[in-house]
Amino acid sequence: MTRFDEDVVIVGSGFGGSVAALRLAEKGYRVRVYEAGRRFEDDDFAKTSWNLRRYLWAPMLGCYGVQRIHRLPHVMILAGAGVGGGSLNYANTLYQPGPAFFQDSQWRGIAEWESELSPHYATAKRMLGVVEHYPHTGPVERIMAGAAEDLGVGSTFRRAPVGVWFGKPGERTTDPFFGGEGPDRTGCTLCGNCMVGCRVGAKNTLMKNYLALAERRGVSIEALRTVSEVRELPGGGFAVTTQRSGAWLRHGRRTVTAEQVVLAGGTWGTQQLLHRMKASGALPRVSDALGRLTRTNSEALDGAVATAVPESLDLARGIAITTSFHVDDRTHVENVRYGPGSNLMGALATVLVPGDRGLGARLGSLVRQVLRSPVRQFRLGNLRRWSERGIIALVMQTADNSLTLSLRRRFGRLVMTSAQGHGEPNPSHLPQAHTAAAAIARRVEQEGGVSAEARGSWPEVFGIPLTAHFLGGAVISASPEDGVIDHYHRVWGHPGLHVVDGSAVPANPGVNPSLTITALAERALSYWPKSEQTDQRPSQ
Repeated sequence: MTRFDEDVVIVGSGFGGSVAALRLAEKGYRVRVYEAGRRFEDDDFAKTSWNLRRYLWAPMLGCYGVQRIHRLPHVMILAGAGVGGGSLNYANTLYQPGPAFFQDSQWRGIAEWESELSPHYATAKRMLGVVEHYPHTGPVERIMAGAAEDLGVGSTFRRAPVGVWFGKPGERTTDPFFGGEGPDRTGCTLCGNCMVGCRVGAKNTLMKNYLALAERRGVSIEALRTVSEVRELPGGGFAVTTQRSGAWLRHGRRTVTAEQVVLAGGTWGTQQLLHRMKASGALPRVSDALGRLTRTNSEALDGAVATAVPESLDLARGIAITTSFHVDDRTHVENVRYGPGSNLMGALATVLVPGDRGLGARLGSLVRQVLRSPVRQFRLGNLRRWSERGIIALVMQTADNSLTLSLRRRFGRLVMTSAQGHGEPNPSHLPQAHTAAAAIARRVEQEGGVSAEARGSWPEVFGIPLTAHFLGGAVISASPEDGVIDHYHRVWGHPGLHVVDGSAVPANPGVNPSLTITALAERALSYWPKSEQTDQRPSQ
């Protein structure tokens, strides 16, 4: 034990890494967490999405915000950055998947997943402070309920389960979740800017629960440190090298050793690191299945926008996601909002084009719609008060489609690329999303007395879907031929190396995956013994 700097190094501080940090500290391990992003106090978050330095993540350009954007040939990815990972900019939404997820062929038969994860879902809900049904009703909630009725699926409408401290709006109180051991909290003001970063202190980010409790138990969290290498050591253990995030010249490289390493940098970060370490020989026995079964949650982001702010409808008031319904048995639709002033993401929106046609036809449809009514399209596309004029429709499916990620050399550097993978082709558009967006637009018109229209996204015009839930690629499997980790989340071929984040998820859950990632992490860490039992530590 004394020959390592740490017992465990955790790469990343999102839903998987935060669970690992707390549970391992509770079991007596010396734990260090590396996070590429910065640490945020409540007042550090951007007031609106136009504050690019505090909102977007582009460290080499001096932007150290919470919103990452990555692009592959087959998908554009929205992800999180900072101490607390995706919890800083996610929509507080904590659904549990249906039975189809637990019965996916990739992991069916390895364990009785639905029953085995049940107590861990309960723990995750308690830790994340889940309110099972969003408690407020406003115009957006009525519009979504009406759209579901119009589509003949009114019975599937429900209020979202969310991780928010509602309390008394704007009122500060001592920790209401952990007997005073956690940080003080402030009641939600329904400002709508959950995904820009909660400046109120109402959002149950990981810094309000797992990470706060982990630090009180001695866990060290180093922010703005990007892990550049994880190398297997002769005789066991690992050397973990980090550098300053976004550094152009003085990288400040440092190396520590650890007996065990937990990779929890999110699907993009963990896959990228494993691909590079396998290619360099630092982790030579990582399974050749790496990159397979990368999932996008079969997702689309469309919506409805009005030509003017419907003054009778306060569309921007509330938390980010409040309701949902099912268009069919595998397609789930949620409303999404940004608060007043946070209009930057509206730049991704454009007219809705027929996704089942080629690029030329899609571009032709876009041009025709603009030329047919240029003034109307200008008003719809104008970013001024965009968040107050529209409703984003986040559409997710349990469909069995996937991508396969690999490395390719570009301009002398190895970068990740994608190809269609197992199952159905990863969709470039979802007809169900167009149907839902049109129904929502009609209800906005009826409720608000203003003209509204269903909208798509620029990436969709070019055949590239958007996803906020990038998953898989280092999935749970029965053997190294079929995946990267076993059902205890241990990397095949590399004892002491673990993957505990979204890249372990083997199937499309069809709902927001944060609760599932947390529950899987709770299960995985429950099998680790106390640190005194060195002869029983997880190994292969």
